[in-house]
Amino acid sequence: MVKLTAGKDEPERCNQALTVAAAAAASGVPVTLWLTGEASWFALPDGCPDLSLPHATPLPDLFAAVLGAGRVTLCTQCAARRDITEDDVVDGVRIAGATTFVAEILADGVQALVY
Repeated sequence: MVKLTAGKDEPERCNQALTVAAAAAASGVPVTLWLTGEASWFALPDGCPDLSLPHATPLPDLFAAVLGAGRVTLCTQCAARRDITEDDVVDGVRIAGATTFVAEILADGVQALVY
């Protein structure tokens, strides 16, 4: 599990989180990416911009890799604070809350990385 709290104002943290999640997905490791705080905007169409970070894979490519091979979850409270609903997010992104987060952490010894 990778939890991303940073938004586009922190491109290096965003890239690190999405790189780790995409690498795990590409390796066949079941991966869940949680979007919280300013990372909530990444769940929207065109919400994951290429931040032009030198020597880094563009964020949209990394996000697509995770979305295609893993699970992407948007925090319920974070979505509500930004008036984001299920109808707003890209296909494949679910909105879920703390209970789901805790259940996933406790299941099968999941490890979490927070960026």
